[in-house]
Amino acid sequence: MANATLSTSLPLAAEAQPPAVRPLLAAGTLCQRELVRFVRQRNRVFGALGQPIIFWLLFSAGLGPSFRMPSPAVNGAAAVNDAAAVSSSAAATTFGQFFFPGTLVLIVLFTAIFATISIIEDRREGFLQGVLVAPIPRWSMVLGKVLGGALIALLQAVIFLLLGLAIGFQLDALTLLAMIGWLFVISLALTSLGFVIAWRMDSTQGFHAIMSVFLLPMWLLSGAFFPQSSGWLGWLVRLNPLTYGVAGLRRLLYWHAADDIRVAALPDGLPSLALCTAVTMLFALLMFAAAWKISAGRTTGDLL
Repeated sequence: MANATLSTSLPLAAEAQPPAVRPLLAAGTLCQRELVRFVRQRNRVFGALGQPIIFWLLFSAGLGPSFRMPSPAVNGAAAVNDAAAVSSSAAATTFGQFFFPGTLVLIVLFTAIFATISIIEDRREGFLQGVLVAPIPRWSMVLGKVLGGALIALLQAVIFLLLGLAIGFQLDALTLLAMIGWLFVISLALTSLGFVIAWRMDSTQGFHAIMSVFLLPMWLLSGAFFPQSSGWLGWLVRLNPLTYGVAGLRRLLYWHAADDIRVAALPDGLPSLALCTAVTMLFALLMFAAAWKISAGRTTGDLL
């Protein structure tokens, strides 16, 4: 009943506004609906936040004793003189600290998955059909759904980000704001990607199948779980757009650290912050454009 009421009130509210305001009003209404749904379904908090934290704790305890950061390459006499200090800092880098940025992205990924499942549920309940016939452009519908899911993902990621203070990360106000903005862009990209996949689905089972064979390997090949390697696996990591989101988080975490700590804690060959920013922004824009385009078409069945 609540869905039916909202689906009828959305076109009426849009018609009462000037034409230029209608798309933004519709997007804001859909975004608010996603936030209200999240508050009422508190088990999603445990699923999207609890499981990555458990992974982080278990992997940190299990792989921590055997983990060792690769020593960065040194060139020149001055670098050789500082090799002992850098090696000592690398040995002090724990797996929990290395895995921390990857866990942040994993939280965003899980939240994006849970948020975009609502597209399948809305189609079954008839709410989505009511939105599609409203006198608003499709991009406003996509913006509302994606923005709502991205804000939910950002909220949960920020909660875990604050836990970084307990494991030795020095996060000043500027670094914290930069990381929140970075996580928001990643949230928009992954939620838009989840929208693209969920739009072609008629069942949650099919969506989970795609998630298992596509989204999780995408995270594993982002450099979140292990340092970047060479060979064919290294090429897959470099071609993965999520790699640059994780790499950007790593650089921001150690932005104000001492030189020897920053060099030792960052894997050798990590992309620069400028490259990470360009790729991550482009990834978010392309995914939103793809979600906008695919929402204009009709669906006939599952993607597989």
